[in-house]
Amino acid sequence: MKRLCIPLAALALAGCGSDMDELRQWMEQQRREAKPSVTPLLPPKKFLPQPYEAGTGVDPFSTQKLSVAIKQEAAQPNSLLTAEINRRKEPLEAYPLDNMNMVGSLTREGRRYALLRVDSLLYQVKAGDYLGQNFGRITKISETEITLREVVQDAAGEWIERTSTLQLQEKGR
Repeated sequence: MKRLCIPLAALALAGCGSDMDELRQWMEQQRREAKPSVTPLLPPKKFLPQPYEAGTGVDPFSTQKLSVAIKQEAAQPNSLLTAEINRRKEPLEAYPLDNMNMVGSLTREGRRYALLRVDSLLYQVKAGDYLGQNFGRITKISETEITLREVVQDAAGEWIERTSTLQLQEKGR
């Protein structure tokens, strides 16, 4: 069987040789006839520098301007911020909620507490405590989550309340 396969393979390769010559001739003909058509690039537009003239105006991101706006908002009688601005900040208000992980809960003397991990430290919190950077106050603690009320600005600049939650994190996280 092997003796028969070797001559057949040689015969098949020899037959392909003539096809290869024909293919090479066709490729050469196509190369000679092909005319590349490249559209020339347009010259770049001339850059005309403009002087910055708003440097003397009020910086919209100024912390001074923001603090004045918050004080004005707090001066209004029905503002949600009035009580929030005038109270002393708690330590966990220095951290955003994204940096906090609920790692457990416990009940002691009929009151439920949650355990939060922030920057490798463990904190015990209860309903009424503040956390997060949006004036968040804990309203409810269950075995698997902390519910809190935050005071934030909506798209129109009005201060509104919103509810946020921190979920219990699995051990692997």
